[in-house]
Amino acid sequence: MLTISDTRTPETDESGAYLRAELQAAGHELVAYRVVRDDAVDIRSALVPFTREATVVLCSGGTGITGRDVTVPVVESLITKPIPGFGELFRMLSYQQVGGAAMLSRAVAGLVRGAVVFAMPGSLNAVKTAWEGILKTEIGHLAYEIERQAQPGVLPGAPLATPASVPPAPGAGGGVATGIGRHRKGGRDE
Repeated sequence: MLTISDTRTPETDESGAYLRAELQAAGHELVAYRVVRDDAVDIRSALVPFTREATVVLCSGGTGITGRDVTVPVVESLITKPIPGFGELFRMLSYQQVGGAAMLSRAVAGLVRGAVVFAMPGSLNAVKTAWEGILKTEIGHLAYEIERQAQPGVLPGAPLATPASVPPAPGAGGGVATGIGRHRKGGRDE
């Protein structure tokens, strides 16, 4: 999990604390967490190692339209397969809450080095919208599909330590109940 902010620290990162708590409550392993400045080099330097180790990477912050908001261009430069539905759904859900201001969000998702990366705004309300409205019910299924289907150009990891005999259905949430539980690449629990 990566928080992009020029002002937040691990102690003041409410959005990050919310996501960490929700991930753990759902039975997912938090492989790594970091707060970095809204700087392209810092974001890329943190994001690339995360995509090598984790199956799903959640990024919050730096998706707006100010000159300092560089998360989206960095993530887009790394994406090999876009998942446009994430940004579309996020803006639709946001529109219900904030009206036309939802168009200012550049939330984006896609496959990067065999991991799925989600970049969402950094406000607590936006993170809750993304988690409750989209990610909470789909993240386990996404992790399963990423691990099950090797991505072109990505060396396969070790097989899942405890593979699920039946894949989690879309919307089922995944997690411990489906036998996935942990989402470290290749199922390694180090």
